[in-house]
Amino acid sequence: MRANSWIPWMFVALWSTGFTGAKLGLPYCGPFTFLAIRMALALLCFAALLVFLRPAWPPLALARRQWVSGGMLHGGYLGCLFAAIKLGVPAGLAALVMGMQPLLTALISWRLGEKRFSAVQWLGMVLGLAGTAMVITGSKGVALAGGAGVAFVAAGLLLITGGTLYQKYRGGGAHPVAGAFHQYLSAFAVTGALALLFERGEAVVWSESFIFALAWSVLMLSVLAVLLLMRMLRDGDVSRVAAYLYLVPGLTAIQAWWLFDERLSLSAMGGIVLAAVGVALVLRGGNFRLPGREVGSGRA
Repeated sequence: MRANSWIPWMFVALWSTGFTGAKLGLPYCGPFTFLAIRMALALLCFAALLVFLRPAWPPLALARRQWVSGGMLHGGYLGCLFAAIKLGVPAGLAALVMGMQPLLTALISWRLGEKRFSAVQWLGMVLGLAGTAMVITGSKGVALAGGAGVAFVAAGLLLITGGTLYQKYRGGGAHPVAGAFHQYLSAFAVTGALALLFERGEAVVWSESFIFALAWSVLMLSVLAVLLLMRMLRDGDVSRVAAYLYLVPGLTAIQAWWLFDERLSLSAMGGIVLAAVGVALVLRGGNFRLPGREVGSGRA
């Protein structure tokens, strides 16, 4: 087993708490305000790491690419997701729509001619999506959400897919800490502007639950999980990285059952197993090297 083989599993475990953290924190302030505070604190964390580690500073062209990926991944995607949950979309339904990201990512990579998937890997992608659907329909139904909330989730799906692909193929070359600093600089600008535009004058209730949700979101998600994701994108294939996200809805459903008493049926538990089988097929079904070029080199 490789020394860094634990990284994807740690990332999945942390990433799955994002929906739960949102549900814990959003009763106490607006979604964009929550994210603006989170991005500002994450920015301070990475600024401290920059002072301590003193990594190479990226040139302006590379910094701009970090601004684009950060705006999509941390600002746009999370903004849409938090707004949807604030509008009443169940965490499970949000996870279901986001669960389509691995298949969408693989389809785009294949359509662009930059990805060769075996039949076994395509089967794994389909099984992962089917397992995700079983998890959500077996825990909390899709009929509980309104159209506006679902539209926000769909927009978030497009943003995280586009941001992941952009970071893999255009955002490489920067030191992870320096790159994350620039990403959160952009994300803070996006979420701060949205908070000022839509939530000016809304009070923030600094309860223990809100502080815990905020601290967890900053340290465990915005700092640790994002560093793990950047490492995975640097070292692995983007479709393989995305396949791990099929495991997130199942873990999210278990957390929702435990913390919020959301229903978790036998079919949902079967879906968790099916999604895991799908991920295993994707990861073991073939060679993940991209033909003809090295990715993540930071070339324009």
